[in-house]
Amino acid sequence: MSGREVVAKLDRIMKTYGGTVALSNVSLEVKRGEVLAVLGPNGAGKTTCVKLMLGLSSPTSGSATLYDGDPRKARNRRRVGAMLQVAKVPETLRVREHIDQFRSYYPAPLPVGEVLELGGLQEIEHRKFGELSGGQRQRVLFALALCGDPEVLFLDEPTLGFDVEVRRAFWKQIRAYVARGRTVLLTTHYLEEADALADRIVVIDRGSIVADGTPSEIKGRVSGRRIRCVTGVSVGEITAMAGVTSASRDGDRTEIIASAAESVVRELLTRDTSLVNLEVMSIGLEDAFIALIRKEEVA
Repeated sequence: MSGREVVAKLDRIMKTYGGTVALSNVSLEVKRGEVLAVLGPNGAGKTTCVKLMLGLSSPTSGSATLYDGDPRKARNRRRVGAMLQVAKVPETLRVREHIDQFRSYYPAPLPVGEVLELGGLQEIEHRKFGELSGGQRQRVLFALALCGDPEVLFLDEPTLGFDVEVRRAFWKQIRAYVARGRTVLLTTHYLEEADALADRIVVIDRGSIVADGTPSEIKGRVSGRRIRCVTGVSVGEITAMAGVTSASRDGDRTEIIASAAESVVRELLTRDTSLVNLEVMSIGLEDAFIALIRKEEVA
């Protein structure tokens, strides 16, 4: 993927709002044909990155480019579609009417039928937007972002608030778009979503990039395994054990990330002979994400 065209780029970006630093020395490239997921806690700077690439915000210093040009120029904007967190459309218009209207903004839009199919909207095309459920509204906004047949699609928290079934149905629509050879930048709080969709993941914390790689590479940043159990050994004692990366407790359940799971389990059983419900599992993206963020907090 290293040889692919760079379609959007942030170069040494500093972005401040008053005295608040939103991004600090951030450099990021989006390459043609990839699905890039940007992860981070609330306020990390994910949405700011998207707005800079779309020309909806200007950097305090550094540069943002879209197809090697100014993101604010119409010739570059016509090549992208965006589905942002704050989006309002008239509730009295029907789904098909919204699509017809948005298609009229572009010189070579996708056919109506194709937009409806990509958005999974065939069965609700004649319903008013105001009558739709939250998930259906998100699918309409996704379809509107596709109307101009964009080469690059920016999706900012597109499945926020979805239940699991609706979210996974939406993933199918994103995959159908990607299968056309297009590019996606996705910000999300759902780590399972990033793992399922992304070719590459960037983790942002407190305005800085703390990790950049494939899902496998991000997981590989944290060695070891996850241990779950019910034990009377305190979190403080566990954290002090050799080989423990992190430990936390939720109710009576203790979760441990350990680089040497076998020795940690032996130590736990030595200290607590009444330990029960022991599970030892491979590291997942969520474990790696939490460990990366906690590492930054400690630093």
